[in-house]
Amino acid sequence: MSGPVQGFSKLSKEEKIQWVAKHYTYDPEQTTALLKKYWNEDAQLQKLHDEFIENTITNFYLPLGVAPNFLINDKLYTLPMAIEESSVVAAASKSAKFWLNRGGFRTRVLGTEKVGQVHFLFRGDHHKLAAFFKSIKSRLISEVSPITKNMEKRGGGITDIELRNKSQELQDYYQLHCTFETLDAMGANFINSCLEQFSKTLREAAQEYESFSPEEKNIEVVMSILSNYVPNCVVRAEVSCPVSDLNEDDGVAPETFAEKIIQAVKIAEIEPFRAVTHNKGIMNGIDSVVLATGNDFRAIEAGIHAYAAKDGQYRSLTHARVENGMFHFWIDVPLALGTVGGLTSLHPLVKLALEILHQPKAEDLMQIVAVAGLAQNFAALRSLVTTGIQQGHMKMHLLNILNQLGATEEEKVKMVDYFKTHTATHNAVVEAFRKLRAN
Repeated sequence: MSGPVQGFSKLSKEEKIQWVAKHYTYDPEQTTALLKKYWNEDAQLQKLHDEFIENTITNFYLPLGVAPNFLINDKLYTLPMAIEESSVVAAASKSAKFWLNRGGFRTRVLGTEKVGQVHFLFRGDHHKLAAFFKSIKSRLISEVSPITKNMEKRGGGITDIELRNKSQELQDYYQLHCTFETLDAMGANFINSCLEQFSKTLREAAQEYESFSPEEKNIEVVMSILSNYVPNCVVRAEVSCPVSDLNEDDGVAPETFAEKIIQAVKIAEIEPFRAVTHNKGIMNGIDSVVLATGNDFRAIEAGIHAYAAKDGQYRSLTHARVENGMFHFWIDVPLALGTVGGLTSLHPLVKLALEILHQPKAEDLMQIVAVAGLAQNFAALRSLVTTGIQQGHMKMHLLNILNQLGATEEEKVKMVDYFKTHTATHNAVVEAFRKLRAN
């Protein structure tokens, strides 16, 4: 181990690797070889990856798979999915196939509003602040026009600015709550640039406002930043069919299957411990497509989970009902996504993923991603209420276990064949593998 290092960011890539390997690993030579093994042989492509983030030492790969047969609004899609968890792509594909001949998925965008806020402290009369804001609102918008003009040409821009009084919750705290339309861009840089100009105008105008006392003129801007909570940037995805068509699972009557799905969803609507795992499964589908298309899955996660708790308790994102003999299953989910800017124009595999999806606009991608989440949830619930989640999951996880055990390709074939008719728990796989080796 070593002490603090000075000027690490100024070291070359080779020097960074040598320092990490020497001070933090047991076998520096092996570490160096491992890190270089994951470099791309194409020097230009590797340089591109190196410049995505700071202090790069190698690439960290995730599998990129595809889930075919998604019929969305009568158009057939194959979904690119970047994820390390086994059974996710298989589950999505199974759901897509199930709904392919039952009308497919239907989607619609319910809103595309993005949000940003200027958080500030005002020590004075809130009535005077309200009058001040009313007087400068048009100035706030006009002074940001150099930033917004290109977005406005494309049909986007600022949609509103509100003054919000939060001083009852935190002394002297107020907001400029600003809403935006950013079209095919996720819009983070655009929104943050607008907000920083708003804060500058706010401070300058306060100094000039004659009705303010000297203390009131000194508005203190704490921060200006977009919000990843976008409750009005929402998309709905749904499937429906006659209950009698829910007939693919042996030993489970269609009516019973529908009832079990509805009960499972209702439990997730009222029980947070179940809802968290329920929604995590939804995010398996959502995150994998978001990541494959170069979007910010951390922002998506934060916004979606906040939305799931919007009424004061964390609940299921999906809903189900039977009405007039029809089974309905749907999701409403907030998704602030982009198909231009960021990695979408830089990462070659992101470009390919968007090409596979027919070069979607941002609203198209919102709908595709919502479908991925709904499909994943349907697959999980279908397993839970019929065979149980472990049967399918462990069979998909089988190869991971066999790789950990050091199985040869021939041994893998034999083990996969064996577990076609046996329950694949971790202990069962280990025991069967030992017996195979013993023979």
